[in-house]
Amino acid sequence: MPKRSVRDLDVAGKRALVRVDFNVPLENGQVADDTRIRAVLPTLELLLSGGASAVLCSHLGRPKGKDPKYSLAPVAARLAELLGKPVAFAGDTAGPDARAKAAALKPGEVLVVENTRFEEGEAVKGKDAAGNKIETFDPAFSQALAALGDFFVNDAFGSSHRAHSSVVGVTHYLKPAVAGLLVEKELDMLSRVYHAPQEGFVVILGGAKVDDKIGVIRSLLPKCGTMLIGGAMTYSFMAAQGRPIGASLLLPASLEAARGILADSRPEDLARLRLPHDVHMTEVGTNYQRRKIVPVAFMREHWEGLDIGPETAREYADIARRAQTVFWNGPMGMFEVEPFGEGTRAVATGLAESAGLTVVGGGDSARAIQEMGFAEKVSHVCTGGGASLEFLAQGDLPGVAALDDA
Repeated sequence: MPKRSVRDLDVAGKRALVRVDFNVPLENGQVADDTRIRAVLPTLELLLSGGASAVLCSHLGRPKGKDPKYSLAPVAARLAELLGKPVAFAGDTAGPDARAKAAALKPGEVLVVENTRFEEGEAVKGKDAAGNKIETFDPAFSQALAALGDFFVNDAFGSSHRAHSSVVGVTHYLKPAVAGLLVEKELDMLSRVYHAPQEGFVVILGGAKVDDKIGVIRSLLPKCGTMLIGGAMTYSFMAAQGRPIGASLLLPASLEAARGILADSRPEDLARLRLPHDVHMTEVGTNYQRRKIVPVAFMREHWEGLDIGPETAREYADIARRAQTVFWNGPMGMFEVEPFGEGTRAVATGLAESAGLTVVGGGDSARAIQEMGFAEKVSHVCTGGGASLEFLAQGDLPGVAALDDA
C-alpha cells in the first residue's frame, strides 16, 4: 500500500525526527565517501525550507559498546559543509544532551544525535510468530527517541529491512510517521521492478553468496524473462548440478541454497536461469599471473574462476542492452583486481546503453558502477543492497510497513 510522504505534511514550526542512513566510511576521523549524506539532502532541504527543524539519527558500523571510532561527530561536520550552515551534535542518542539540544532548535536548524547502535535498546533479541529468532525494538528506547520530534520521517532506505527501535519502534510512539524523499524514490523504482511485465524483464545476480539472494531468486525467477548468474554464485549452481568447478570459491550455505532452488523450482522457471559458459581463471598460488579463459566444461583442479569469460560477458551485456527492465545486484567477478573486472564492466556498459528501466541494487554492484563511471547513465542506484533484495523478495520492508498509509 502506498505510504504517506513528507510532502503531505505542514511542517512549519515543528521538529522532525528523521532516521537517515549515515553509515559511511571514515578515514582518519573524516568522511571518506559522502554519497549517503548527499542522498538525504533533498528531504532536509524540503523540511528546513518549510520552516521545520530537524533531529537526525543514524547508526554507523557495528560498534561493541560506545566506541569513539564509530561516533557520528565527523558525519555531522561533513553535513554542515554540504548544507552550508551549522549543524549541532549531541554526545548521546536520546539522553540529556540530545533532549536539551533538540528542545533548543529553532526553525531551519539541524541536530545530529550520536550513533543509535551505542544504545543497547536499538536492537533487542526477540522471536517471530513462528518462534524464529529475530532482532526487534525496545519500547523504552523507542519512546525516548520519539520524544525528540513532533513527527517522524524515515529516509533511511538502507536500514528499512531492520525492525530496530530507530526504524520501526519509534513509529509506535510518534505520529505522523512518513516516508522521506529518498525512501519514496527507492520504493517507486523497486516497485516498478517488482511489478515489471515478464517480457523484457532481466535480472542479473552476482557476488559470492546464493543464500543471501535466495529470497530474491525465488521471488523473481517466476516473474522475469531471463535471470543471469555471475560471480562466485556460478560455482554454487555448477556444484549443485554435479559439475566440476576446480578450486573456485564454494560456500557450504550457498551450495545448499543452490540445491534447494534447483530442486524446488518449476522446470519452466529453471529454463529462465542462465549460467556462464566461459570463465576467466587463475592458477592458485600464482598471484593471478597465470590465467586462462576456458569453457566451463574445462575447469581444472588448482585453478579458480574469478570472472565470467568474454563470450558470456558479451552475451550478458547484449541481453541487458535490449531489456525493457533490468535489476542488477552483485558483480560478475573479482572486479577490484584487474583484469577480473571485465565481466562486471561489460554488464555495467550494457545497462548504461539500455533504453529501458535499469536499477542497480546497491552493495558491490553500486560501488562498481560508480567507480566505472556509469552511475549517471542508469535509471537508479539503490542506497541499500540488503534492503533492495529483501523488498524484491517480500514486496515490503519492516521500516516501510510501519509508516502511515497514504
